[in-house]
Amino acid sequence: MQITLLKSKLHRVTTTHSEVDYEGSCAIDGHLLDVAGIREYEQIQIYNVNNGERFTTYAIRAEDHSGIISVNGAAAHKANPKDLLIIATYITMEEAEADQFKPKLVYFNEHNEITHTRNTIPTQMADIKAG
Repeated sequence: MQITLLKSKLHRVTTTHSEVDYEGSCAIDGHLLDVAGIREYEQIQIYNVNNGERFTTYAIRAEDHSGIISVNGAAAHKANPKDLLIIATYITMEEAEADQFKPKLVYFNEHNEITHTRNTIPTQMADIKAG
């Protein structure tokens, strides 16, 4: 049986450009693509933290170390400069492979500089209030 898992995530990157007339869907700093293991032309899911928009497009390579996150073409209607985005990719594999698989999770500051990376998401805990 096959299962689809999170492959990589750019967590809370800041949109730098929104270009309706530019060919290509989402230009991402090439260094960030490399760190996250995202290939040029790979399908990506974008989740806009500011407005709740969720859409599918593909990655194109922007200049390395430029900090560029440019949402282009029709997708530009779904993100504005300074919007916070989560950009995710997914992978399908055999369930047995999934036991060993760990995603590449990359976290950012407001200048699209990497603050840290992880391969797990912390367990969400219930907020128990003393009563």
